[in-house]
Amino acid sequence: MSTATIATHRTIRPIATYALHGIAYHADYFWAIETINGYLMRINPKTDSTEIMNIETWSAFIGATGLAIYEDTLWFTSGEYVYKCSMTDGHWNPELFIRLRDTANGITVSGNSLYISCQKQGDIYIYDATNGKEITALYAPGIGIENLIIRGEELWVSDNLEQTVYCLDRATGAVKFSLLTPFASPTGVTFYTDPDSGEEILYVAYADQEPYIRDNPNADPNYELQYRDVTFLHPLYFRYDADKKYALSNGFRIEMSYVEELSPLEPAEIEGFEWKIALPAETDRQQIIALEPIGLPFTIEEHDGQKIAVFKFDGLKPKQRHVLGWRAVLQVWGIKYQFNPLDCENLPGLTPEFAECYLVDNDNLSMETEIIQRAAVEAIGTETNFLRQMYSIRDYVYDHLSYGIKPHIDTPDIALRRGVGSCGEYLGVLLALARLNKIACRTVGRYKCPASAHQRLIPLQPDYNHVWMEFYLPGYGWLPMESNPDDIQEGGPYPSRFFMGLAWYHAEMAKGVKFEKLYRNGEPIPKEVLSLGDLALNHVRFTILEELKP
Repeated sequence: MSTATIATHRTIRPIATYALHGIAYHADYFWAIETINGYLMRINPKTDSTEIMNIETWSAFIGATGLAIYEDTLWFTSGEYVYKCSMTDGHWNPELFIRLRDTANGITVSGNSLYISCQKQGDIYIYDATNGKEITALYAPGIGIENLIIRGEELWVSDNLEQTVYCLDRATGAVKFSLLTPFASPTGVTFYTDPDSGEEILYVAYADQEPYIRDNPNADPNYELQYRDVTFLHPLYFRYDADKKYALSNGFRIEMSYVEELSPLEPAEIEGFEWKIALPAETDRQQIIALEPIGLPFTIEEHDGQKIAVFKFDGLKPKQRHVLGWRAVLQVWGIKYQFNPLDCENLPGLTPEFAECYLVDNDNLSMETEIIQRAAVEAIGTETNFLRQMYSIRDYVYDHLSYGIKPHIDTPDIALRRGVGSCGEYLGVLLALARLNKIACRTVGRYKCPASAHQRLIPLQPDYNHVWMEFYLPGYGWLPMESNPDDIQEGGPYPSRFFMGLAWYHAEMAKGVKFEKLYRNGEPIPKEVLSLGDLALNHVRFTILEELKP
């Protein structure tokens, strides 16, 4: 279980900025390029006060995406060009240094080594900073636009699509570990030195858009949906556990409540029964700080480590009304497990009891149908490595499904034939293909806190429930994998941010069990007899209390 302290470093919201790309910390200030207007901004980390430095040459900086400062020289990228300019003459006149064969994105400098990322080529190029000659290239770890900073022998890389910051060995490009960012679209990364403690804090810049309701007096109706730019700098706290093979990043203490309001569509009368609702799980990234019932009391039973709240009814009469549920205070983190294919060779086999639970069709997975069996073979091809097989299955499902919501969930054979599915239908296909390939896996869910980390102490309600999966790595344990959020572009490439990773806003529960079910005499009550959807309305609420650092 992770220990935690309250986050103390502030979010920096520069004034008169729209989209910051590339950041650096130099001479007690943050420096960044406001790429839309071309402003070179000097930002006071204590007050958010901003100053435009290139008051006459701003047009030359428009569209810049990368920024680096080394000694008295400022470097930046724009299109396929790399520029540098003196920080001492006060003129900020860019001088063309080199032209690349494709668009340059991020940049960082250390000594005579110039590192430049290129999304289109999928590489990080290293040039001689004195003569512009290419020295070598490293493989870029993600698929998005990447920004860079060097600290000692480490190369830190932020990726806007992966929602990830990577720590690389700067000599070889090998990924030491990676961290999920608490916000979407990171566009810069640097290290800030706390003037009071001397501690180095990793700061990340973000640039995105957010929806809001605008009051337009010239429209009828006067309220309309609009989008606005939002950009800020926020500390990325982390802890890497090399022995346990995972890294935690920014955590939050959140309050979650799940309540059922008994409000039947038709008068219902039933003798003694039990109403079971899964409770939040205790995992590497989620801990329960407090738990209490809402409405009616419950007892707790446990199935393979998953705790379930049990509400017992002697009977239910047509005019009775109740609320029942639970309230939990959770400590949640972003987590990214750090396994690679070499870690997954010569794995031990599954026990017969384990295989009986997690390799069979016990949830209408259509594993006996021709279309699913053929897809299971096509998905992995000739691949024999366990982790690459799981990657291949994920990519196969993403290639063959597009996201769409329907009133009910179809079986995997129908979803795959149709080519459109909800998160539950993505999950069904993933489970079926993995199990047919002897990869043990199970369903996990059930909700995501609205990803509004700045909205503290305000009740937030999710729009939908959500499910994802865990697959079992023999010799280690269960690893998470999102069902569909990484399927962001038709035909790929697909990010891997949520392959063996979960963001802070996932609320883990219902691991390998039904989230909610009615029972009589120890047996499930069939939906045809009594349906939860006809019996009650559910109310789900999250409140973000405070930010934590591991």
